[in-house]
Amino acid sequence: MTEKHTDPSRTDIDQLAGPALIEFGATDCGYCQRSRPWVDALMKANPQISYFRIEDGKGRRLGRSFGVKLWPTLIFLQEGKEVTREVRPVSQESILQALKMITD
Repeated sequence: MTEKHTDPSRTDIDQLAGPALIEFGATDCGYCQRSRPWVDALMKANPQISYFRIEDGKGRRLGRSFGVKLWPTLIFLQEGKEVTREVRPVSQESILQALKMITD
């Protein structure tokens, strides 16, 4: 897992090569806390996927550029283009199914 700790620009995201996952959320979000172990486990098992955990909130333009309204929102990309997204995932399986869309 290659988790990035600095917020990329939208241009950086659009230019990504290969599969990537962007997770938009907030540290005090209960839904985010529930899904965090699922995402962490899947990212650990898939180190070839670029992974960005973005702290979202008021005034954060990257989340707005993706139309994020609820947390967590997981955006799955291939070559910088959105393939699918999971909003408030209900299980690790739903995240895994979305991951398969960018790795198969």
